[in-house]
Amino acid sequence: MERNITKLYAEYKEGKINRRSFLKKLTMATGSSAAALALLPVLKAADDNHPAQVADDPVSQFVNYPAPKMEIRASLAHPKTGGKFPAVVVIHENRGLQPHIQDVAKRFAKEGFLALAPDALTPAGGTPEGDQAKAAERMRELNNDDTVNNMVAAVKYLKTHPLSTGKVGCTGFCWGGAMTNNAAVNSPDLNAAVPYYGRQPATEDVAKIKAPIMAHYAGNDPGINAGIAAFEEELKKQNKEYQIFIYEGTGHAFNNDTNPDRYNAEAAKLAWGRTVSFFKEKLK
Repeated sequence: MERNITKLYAEYKEGKINRRSFLKKLTMATGSSAAALALLPVLKAADDNHPAQVADDPVSQFVNYPAPKMEIRASLAHPKTGGKFPAVVVIHENRGLQPHIQDVAKRFAKEGFLALAPDALTPAGGTPEGDQAKAAERMRELNNDDTVNNMVAAVKYLKTHPLSTGKVGCTGFCWGGAMTNNAAVNSPDLNAAVPYYGRQPATEDVAKIKAPIMAHYAGNDPGINAGIAAFEEELKKQNKEYQIFIYEGTGHAFNNDTNPDRYNAEAAKLAWGRTVSFFKEKLK
């Protein structure tokens, strides 16, 4: 029963079901509407108190960086000491800048990087705190060209940041994986790109990519994986430097350790190790 309710709440937060359907199913699971309403604040409190996977060892703060039409809010993390660092743009999933992605930026900081996690929802009012369903709705309102420009601006921002060595990589997950590919297409000075289970760029755009690519895919993700073959064929044709890894037995979003239904610890650890090593090699 408890696991079913937790899964139901996760589906609601992720925008898979609306509030009305969520409450109806929760009522069925708990036996009454009164019990369902009484459980709501308990579920929210448990979610809000979910411990971060990285302690606040790195320096982490919110900043605004310049983009073509406005300043974009972002979470910036870096080691406490060490002077200048290679930099990484970390692009969130299709639920906005959630605590999980802020935490991923901190993990990069613990590995010795300057990490910037933009809030792509800044033009739509920002990522709403504690409401992933609303965040998903706002994501659908974004203008794609403007969003790509905002991610390209993040690369430029890190290129000249006082704490940056000037070498910049980009990684992203799900929606952010596709946006990482877009950043690679549109940022000729990007030094490395690591898309996680992201839609591939248009075939005719692959020639514009200058950065080495390391792409991670889930084994069971047909909607995304349908584009791998054409992407790889064009990468070979254009003589691009690339690596592609497919993690069998995993599903989409296998890296998200705040989603127990999707997370695969073994694959996530392997992909993370490869990603960090790749960035350390390409951004040195």
